[in-house]
Amino acid sequence: MGKIVAAMATVHAPQLFTRPPTEIPEQLDADIAAMRELGKSLDETRPDVAIVLGSDHLETFFLSSVPTFAVIAGETSKADFAGREYELPIHLPLAEALLDGLVRAGFDMAYSQDAVLGHSFAAVYEWVIEGRKIPVIPIFINTYLPPLPGARRCEALGKAIAKIVESRPERVAIIASGGMSHYPGTWKYPQPAFDFDYWAIEQMEHGNHEALLDLTNEQLDEVGNTEMLPWMVMFGAIGKQAGELLTYQPTWHHGHAVMRFIPNKREEAGLPLESKTPPEYKWQNTGGYEFYKHPSPSAYKLNKLLYDLRHKQPLRRKLYADTPGVAADYGLNPEESVAIETLKDESIDMLRSLKSHPLVEVGAHPLGVLMSLVVVQAEARRLRSEATAAPAGQV
Repeated sequence: MGKIVAAMATVHAPQLFTRPPTEIPEQLDADIAAMRELGKSLDETRPDVAIVLGSDHLETFFLSSVPTFAVIAGETSKADFAGREYELPIHLPLAEALLDGLVRAGFDMAYSQDAVLGHSFAAVYEWVIEGRKIPVIPIFINTYLPPLPGARRCEALGKAIAKIVESRPERVAIIASGGMSHYPGTWKYPQPAFDFDYWAIEQMEHGNHEALLDLTNEQLDEVGNTEMLPWMVMFGAIGKQAGELLTYQPTWHHGHAVMRFIPNKREEAGLPLESKTPPEYKWQNTGGYEFYKHPSPSAYKLNKLLYDLRHKQPLRRKLYADTPGVAADYGLNPEESVAIETLKDESIDMLRSLKSHPLVEVGAHPLGVLMSLVVVQAEARRLRSEATAAPAGQV
């Protein structure tokens, strides 16, 4: 009979890869050390396969097709971020059993044999799996492009996964990648809801997952924690298991948490779960999503341009050479055409400004703006470097 032998939740911040000068190195080092501690838990529990629950930052899926849940079921799992590439074997027998079993259980699962995943999965492959000969099964959870699955629906998915695992012979680890509070691409990026993170961690340490599973997506949006939806799937799979906090790093823009949940560890050690009533958390917003709303179809062309700029270097270079031409190629309206000029303005610091970026104001998804901005301005630095290195008269 199959068994979930380990469960864990981890940060996947891109800064762990890029290590920009705006970060405190000791905080990033603490995150990585904690993730490697999760790797040691894999050594101790000896799973046959790791189910990796992750999200997307408009890297793999875009507005042309956004699944709610998707299983990656090819021969290998590919991930690519910050110049690092990964290709891990997929445990196909269990992946296919999950696809079939979850559909039979009422989940309309999407699947891909060739999706290239982003840093939500790459961070797990780099610092948790870290070269171990453990096949994976990546499962994508939509966390940024509403409509999103609710926490209870994610819990139900986790319960269905656990039931399928029980019917099979494999020992399974579940790794949830995401969280905690951050608001990438929005005016609130420099003001994470640390108070919510500490509240949530306290509940998880006592196995009070119900306090989190009762949250609405609008509430998770308020505190910058829609990326906790993969954690909700894990809660469904493991039930009432107390978590152990390995690290929490409150960076200037993001709460980084790493936790592990070893099923029945406390009970086997003679330490039953403590009974504790969750305190109330004071919610402020009652008007629905504020930060990661469903993008309007009227802004599709703008959002498509931002997505394409991340993947097409010739387009990025044309943006600098002929921005009006790029705007015309994509059929942008006058307001969008003006706003797209701001991608080249490196004086606009959308990370610390405490106001919306001009592109967000005209309908761009904030996360899409941020991810595009990083790549476009990196291209500008390359162009300047090439111009400086070019022989006289050759630019």
